[in-house]
Amino acid sequence: MGFPYNPYRGKQPSLSQLRAFSAVAEHLHFRDAAAAIGMSQPALSGAVSALEEALGVQLLERTTRKVLLSPAGERLAVRARAVLDAVSELMEEAEAAQAPFTGVLRLGVIPTVAPYLLPTVLRLVHERYPELDLQVHEEQTSSLLEGLAAGRLDLLLLAVPLGVPGVTELPLFDEDFVLVTPQGHPLAGRDDIPREALKELNLLLLDEGHCLRDQALDICREAGRTEGAPVTTTAAGLSTLVQLVAGGLGVTLLPRTAVKVETARDAALCTGRFTDPAPSRRVALAMRTGAARHEEFEELACSLRGAMRRLPVRVLGVGT
Repeated sequence: MGFPYNPYRGKQPSLSQLRAFSAVAEHLHFRDAAAAIGMSQPALSGAVSALEEALGVQLLERTTRKVLLSPAGERLAVRARAVLDAVSELMEEAEAAQAPFTGVLRLGVIPTVAPYLLPTVLRLVHERYPELDLQVHEEQTSSLLEGLAAGRLDLLLLAVPLGVPGVTELPLFDEDFVLVTPQGHPLAGRDDIPREALKELNLLLLDEGHCLRDQALDICREAGRTEGAPVTTTAAGLSTLVQLVAGGLGVTLLPRTAVKVETARDAALCTGRFTDPAPSRRVALAMRTGAARHEEFEELACSLRGAMRRLPVRVLGVGT
Protein backbone atom coordinates (compact mmCIF):
# COMPACT_ATOMS: atom_id res chain seq x y z
CA MET A 1 0.00 0.00 0.00
CA GLY A 2 1.54 3.30 -1.05
CA PHE A 3 1.09 6.68 0.55
CA PRO A 4 1.14 9.52 -1.99
CA TYR A 5 1.65 13.10 -0.85
CA ASN A 6 -0.92 14.01 1.73
CA PRO A 7 -1.24 17.58 3.06
CA TYR A 8 -2.57 16.14 6.37
CA ARG A 9 0.42 13.86 6.85
CA GLY A 10 2.32 14.70 10.03
CA LYS A 11 -0.87 15.26 11.98
CA GLN A 12 -0.55 14.01 15.52
CA PRO A 13 -1.99 10.51 15.95
CA SER A 14 -4.77 10.19 18.48
CA LEU A 15 -4.68 7.93 21.53
CA SER A 16 -7.64 6.04 20.09
CA GLN A 17 -5.64 5.28 16.94
CA LEU A 18 -2.62 4.17 18.94
CA ARG A 19 -4.79 1.99 21.16
CA ALA A 20 -6.40 0.33 18.13
CA PHE A 21 -3.05 -0.35 16.45
CA SER A 22 -1.52 -1.67 19.67
CA ALA A 23 -4.43 -4.09 20.12
CA VAL A 24 -4.06 -5.38 16.53
CA ALA A 25 -0.30 -5.72 17.00
CA GLU A 26 -0.90 -7.81 20.12
CA HIS A 27 -3.68 -10.06 18.79
CA LEU A 28 -2.89 -10.06 15.04
CA HIS A 29 -6.62 -10.44 14.51
CA PHE A 30 -9.09 -7.60 13.94
CA ARG A 31 -12.08 -9.28 15.63
CA ASP A 32 -10.11 -10.28 18.73
CA ALA A 33 -8.42 -6.88 18.94
CA ALA A 34 -11.74 -5.07 18.64
CA ALA A 35 -13.27 -7.19 21.39
CA ALA A 36 -10.25 -6.58 23.65
CA ILE A 37 -10.64 -2.81 23.64
CA GLY A 38 -14.42 -2.62 23.28
CA MET A 39 -14.45 -1.14 19.79
CA SER A 40 -16.40 -2.28 16.74
CA GLN A 41 -14.35 -4.03 14.08
CA PRO A 42 -15.04 -1.40 11.36
CA ALA A 43 -14.10 1.41 13.78
CA LEU A 44 -10.89 -0.42 14.73
CA SER A 45 -9.93 -0.93 11.09
CA GLY A 46 -10.66 2.70 10.32
CA ALA A 47 -8.55 3.88 13.27
CA VAL A 48 -5.56 1.83 12.14
CA SER A 49 -5.92 3.10 8.57
CA ALA A 50 -6.10 6.69 9.83
CA LEU A 51 -2.94 6.11 11.87
CA GLU A 52 -1.13 4.77 8.82
CA GLU A 53 -2.27 7.81 6.86
CA ALA A 54 -1.13 10.22 9.56
CA LEU A 55 2.28 8.54 9.96
CA GLY A 56 2.78 7.96 6.27
CA VAL A 57 3.87 4.32 6.71
CA GLN A 58 2.20 0.94 6.25
CA LEU A 59 1.84 -0.74 9.62
CA LEU A 60 0.01 -3.95 8.69
CA GLU A 61 -0.01 -6.52 5.92
CA ARG A 62 -3.59 -7.58 5.47
CA THR A 63 -4.61 -10.85 3.83
CA THR A 64 -7.93 -12.66 3.72
CA ARG A 65 -6.79 -15.08 6.39
CA LYS A 66 -4.48 -13.23 8.77
CA VAL A 67 -2.88 -9.95 9.77
CA LEU A 68 0.87 -9.40 9.92
CA LEU A 69 2.95 -6.49 11.10
CA SER A 70 5.08 -4.81 8.49
CA PRO A 71 8.73 -4.11 9.40
CA ALA A 72 7.74 -0.53 10.19
CA GLY A 73 4.73 -1.81 12.14
CA GLU A 74 6.95 -4.00 14.32
CA ARG A 75 9.11 -1.02 15.24
CA LEU A 76 6.26 1.39 15.80
CA ALA A 77 4.21 -1.11 17.82
CA VAL A 78 6.86 -0.86 20.54
CA ARG A 79 6.67 2.94 20.46
CA ALA A 80 2.87 2.92 20.51
CA ARG A 81 2.86 0.64 23.56
CA ALA A 82 5.35 2.92 25.34
CA VAL A 83 3.18 5.97 24.63
CA LEU A 84 0.06 4.25 25.95
CA ASP A 85 1.92 3.08 29.06
CA ALA A 86 3.19 6.61 29.67
CA VAL A 87 -0.32 8.03 29.35
CA SER A 88 -1.58 5.40 31.78
CA GLU A 89 1.13 6.37 34.26
CA LEU A 90 0.21 10.03 33.79
CA MET A 91 -3.41 9.29 34.66
CA GLU A 92 -2.38 7.23 37.69
CA GLU A 93 -0.13 10.06 38.88
CA ALA A 94 -2.94 12.59 38.45
CA GLU A 95 -5.27 10.34 40.42
CA ALA A 96 -2.68 9.99 43.17
CA ALA A 97 -2.19 13.76 43.24
CA GLN A 98 -5.88 14.16 44.02
CA ALA A 99 -5.50 11.91 47.06
CA PRO A 100 -4.57 13.94 50.15
CA PHE A 101 -1.39 13.28 52.10
CA THR A 102 0.48 11.52 49.32
CA GLY A 103 3.59 12.57 47.46
CA VAL A 104 6.19 15.07 48.63
CA LEU A 105 5.59 17.77 51.25
CA ARG A 106 8.51 20.17 51.70
CA LEU A 107 8.25 21.61 55.22
CA GLY A 108 10.36 24.55 56.34
CA VAL A 109 11.02 24.93 60.08
CA ILE A 110 12.85 27.62 62.06
CA PRO A 111 15.78 26.50 64.28
CA THR A 112 14.06 27.52 67.54
CA VAL A 113 11.14 25.21 66.75
CA ALA A 114 12.67 22.27 64.88
CA PRO A 115 14.37 20.31 67.72
CA TYR A 116 11.38 20.59 70.04
CA LEU A 117 8.37 20.10 67.74
CA LEU A 118 9.70 17.84 64.99
CA PRO A 119 9.45 14.67 67.11
CA THR A 120 5.71 15.33 67.47
CA VAL A 121 5.33 16.26 63.78
CA LEU A 122 7.27 13.24 62.52
CA ARG A 123 5.40 10.84 64.80
CA LEU A 124 2.05 12.17 63.59
CA VAL A 125 3.02 11.91 59.92
CA HIS A 126 4.40 8.41 60.36
CA GLU A 127 1.32 7.13 62.16
CA ARG A 128 -1.48 8.99 60.36
CA TYR A 129 -0.08 9.85 56.92
CA PRO A 130 2.30 7.01 55.97
CA GLU A 131 2.03 7.79 52.23
CA LEU A 132 3.29 11.36 52.73
CA ASP A 133 6.95 11.96 51.82
CA LEU A 134 7.85 14.67 54.33
CA GLN A 135 11.05 16.58 53.56
CA VAL A 136 12.25 18.96 56.30
CA HIS A 137 14.30 22.11 55.74
CA GLU A 138 15.61 24.02 58.77
CA GLU A 139 16.24 27.68 57.95
CA GLN A 140 15.73 31.12 59.41
CA THR A 141 12.43 32.89 58.85
CA SER A 142 13.53 35.16 56.00
CA SER A 143 14.93 32.23 54.01
CA LEU A 144 11.81 30.16 54.64
CA LEU A 145 9.53 32.91 53.38
CA GLU A 146 11.64 33.30 50.25
CA GLY A 147 11.42 29.54 49.68
CA LEU A 148 7.67 29.55 50.15
CA ALA A 149 7.18 32.41 47.69
CA ALA A 150 9.44 30.75 45.11
CA GLY A 151 7.72 27.38 45.40
CA ARG A 152 10.82 25.69 46.85
CA LEU A 153 8.86 25.00 50.04
CA ASP A 154 5.22 24.01 50.44
CA LEU A 155 4.53 24.73 54.11
CA LEU A 156 6.27 26.46 57.01
CA LEU A 157 6.32 25.85 60.77
CA LEU A 158 7.41 29.00 62.53
CA ALA A 159 6.60 31.83 64.92
CA VAL A 160 3.97 34.36 63.88
CA PRO A 161 2.60 36.90 63.12
CA LEU A 162 4.50 37.34 59.89
CA GLY A 163 2.52 40.17 58.32
CA VAL A 164 3.52 39.03 54.82
CA PRO A 165 1.07 39.51 51.93
CA GLY A 166 0.16 36.31 50.14
CA VAL A 167 0.87 34.10 53.17
CA THR A 168 -1.91 32.50 55.20
CA GLU A 169 -1.19 31.53 58.82
CA LEU A 170 -2.78 28.50 60.51
CA PRO A 171 -2.19 29.07 64.26
CA LEU A 172 -1.30 25.99 66.30
CA PHE A 173 -0.51 27.14 69.84
CA ASP A 174 0.77 29.83 72.16
CA GLU A 175 3.62 29.10 74.56
CA ASP A 176 5.11 31.09 77.42
CA PHE A 177 8.71 32.14 77.75
CA VAL A 178 10.62 31.23 80.87
CA LEU A 179 13.71 32.87 82.33
CA VAL A 180 16.77 30.61 82.40
CA THR A 181 19.33 31.53 85.04
CA PRO A 182 22.39 29.97 86.67
CA GLN A 183 22.08 28.37 90.09
CA GLY A 184 22.24 30.96 92.85
CA HIS A 185 20.78 33.77 90.74
CA PRO A 186 18.26 35.90 92.71
CA LEU A 187 15.49 34.94 90.25
CA ALA A 188 16.39 31.24 90.01
CA GLY A 189 13.36 28.97 90.40
CA ARG A 190 10.85 31.71 91.12
CA ASP A 191 7.33 31.49 89.67
CA ASP A 192 6.40 35.14 90.24
CA ILE A 193 8.97 37.04 88.19
CA PRO A 194 7.60 40.42 87.06
CA ARG A 195 8.31 41.46 83.49
CA GLU A 196 9.95 44.59 84.81
CA ALA A 197 12.82 42.44 86.04
CA LEU A 198 14.02 42.28 82.44
CA LYS A 199 14.96 45.95 82.57
CA GLU A 200 18.34 45.47 84.19
CA LEU A 201 19.26 41.81 83.59
CA ASN A 202 22.36 40.84 81.64
CA LEU A 203 20.39 39.22 78.85
CA LEU A 204 21.93 36.78 76.39
CA LEU A 205 20.26 36.53 72.98
CA LEU A 206 20.62 34.71 69.69
CA ASP A 207 22.44 36.20 66.72
CA GLU A 208 20.82 38.57 64.25
CA GLY A 209 18.34 36.89 61.92
CA HIS A 210 16.67 34.65 64.50
CA CYS A 211 13.06 35.63 65.08
CA LEU A 212 13.40 34.56 68.72
CA ARG A 213 15.93 37.34 69.22
CA ASP A 214 13.46 39.89 67.87
CA GLN A 215 10.68 38.48 70.04
CA ALA A 216 12.87 38.67 73.15
CA LEU A 217 13.82 42.26 72.39
CA ASP A 218 10.14 43.15 71.91
CA ILE A 219 9.37 41.62 75.31
CA CYS A 220 12.16 43.62 76.88
CA ARG A 221 10.94 46.86 75.32
CA GLU A 222 7.43 46.17 76.61
CA ALA A 223 8.94 45.66 80.06
CA GLY A 224 10.55 49.09 79.88
CA ARG A 225 14.09 48.04 79.01
CA THR A 226 15.94 50.90 77.35
CA GLU A 227 17.62 50.53 73.98
CA GLY A 228 21.01 51.15 75.59
CA ALA A 229 20.78 48.34 78.15
CA PRO A 230 23.57 45.80 77.60
CA VAL A 231 22.74 42.73 75.49
CA THR A 232 25.42 40.16 74.79
CA THR A 233 24.91 38.36 71.48
CA THR A 234 27.30 35.48 70.97
CA ALA A 235 25.10 32.40 70.37
CA ALA A 236 23.96 30.92 67.07
CA GLY A 237 21.62 28.40 68.74
CA LEU A 238 19.69 27.82 71.94
CA SER A 239 22.00 25.01 73.11
CA THR A 240 24.97 27.37 73.11
CA LEU A 241 22.88 30.09 74.70
CA VAL A 242 21.97 28.04 77.75
CA GLN A 243 25.56 26.89 78.18
CA LEU A 244 26.60 30.53 78.36
CA VAL A 245 23.98 30.95 81.07
CA ALA A 246 25.33 27.90 82.92
CA GLY A 247 28.75 29.50 82.74
CA GLY A 248 27.49 32.55 84.58
CA LEU A 249 27.60 35.01 81.67
CA GLY A 250 23.98 36.11 82.05
CA VAL A 251 20.37 34.95 81.71
CA THR A 252 18.16 34.21 78.71
CA LEU A 253 14.59 33.60 77.62
CA LEU A 254 13.49 30.18 76.36
CA PRO A 255 10.14 29.07 74.94
CA ARG A 256 8.66 26.38 77.17
CA THR A 257 8.86 23.67 74.50
CA ALA A 258 12.66 24.07 74.55
CA VAL A 259 13.15 23.97 78.31
CA LYS A 260 13.20 20.21 78.84
CA VAL A 261 15.64 19.59 76.04
CA GLU A 262 17.98 22.48 76.73
CA THR A 263 18.15 22.63 80.53
CA ALA A 264 17.97 18.96 81.58
CA ARG A 265 21.59 18.37 80.61
CA ASP A 266 23.07 20.81 83.12
CA ALA A 267 22.32 20.96 86.84
CA ALA A 268 23.81 24.45 86.91
CA LEU A 269 20.70 25.83 85.18
CA CYS A 270 17.45 26.97 86.77
CA THR A 271 14.20 28.23 85.26
CA GLY A 272 11.85 30.90 86.53
CA ARG A 273 8.25 31.63 85.55
CA PHE A 274 6.79 35.07 84.93
CA THR A 275 3.61 36.33 86.54
CA ASP A 276 0.53 36.29 84.32
CA PRO A 277 0.23 37.33 81.64
CA ALA A 278 3.60 35.80 80.89
CA PRO A 279 5.46 36.84 77.73
CA SER A 280 4.70 34.32 75.00
CA ARG A 281 5.01 33.48 71.33
CA ARG A 282 2.59 31.98 68.82
CA VAL A 283 3.60 29.11 66.52
CA ALA A 284 1.72 28.35 63.32
CA LEU A 285 1.83 26.67 59.97
CA ALA A 286 2.09 29.09 57.05
CA MET A 287 1.15 28.44 53.44
CA ARG A 288 0.80 30.42 50.24
CA THR A 289 -2.66 32.03 50.14
CA GLY A 290 -4.80 30.01 47.75
CA ALA A 291 -2.40 27.05 47.73
CA ALA A 292 -3.73 24.08 45.76
CA ARG A 293 -3.30 21.86 48.83
CA HIS A 294 -4.87 24.31 51.30
CA GLU A 295 -7.52 21.84 52.48
CA GLU A 296 -4.83 19.24 53.14
CA PHE A 297 -2.72 21.77 55.06
CA GLU A 298 -5.70 22.86 57.14
CA GLU A 299 -6.42 19.25 58.05
CA LEU A 300 -2.76 18.76 58.97
CA ALA A 301 -2.92 21.83 61.22
CA CYS A 302 -5.97 20.39 62.96
CA SER A 303 -4.20 17.07 63.51
CA LEU A 304 -1.10 18.84 64.84
CA ARG A 305 -3.17 20.78 67.36
CA GLY A 306 -4.44 17.52 68.75
CA ALA A 307 -0.97 15.96 68.86
CA MET A 308 0.52 19.00 70.61
CA ARG A 309 -1.87 18.95 73.56
CA ARG A 310 0.68 16.89 75.46
CA LEU A 311 3.25 19.70 75.17
CA PRO A 312 3.50 22.63 77.62
CA VAL A 313 1.55 24.93 75.31
CA ARG A 314 -1.91 26.45 74.91
CA VAL A 315 -3.40 24.84 71.81
CA LEU A 316 -5.46 27.19 69.68
CA GLY A 317 -8.70 26.58 67.83
CA VAL A 318 -9.55 27.31 64.22
CA GLY A 319 -9.93 31.04 63.57
CA THR A 320 -7.83 32.03 66.58
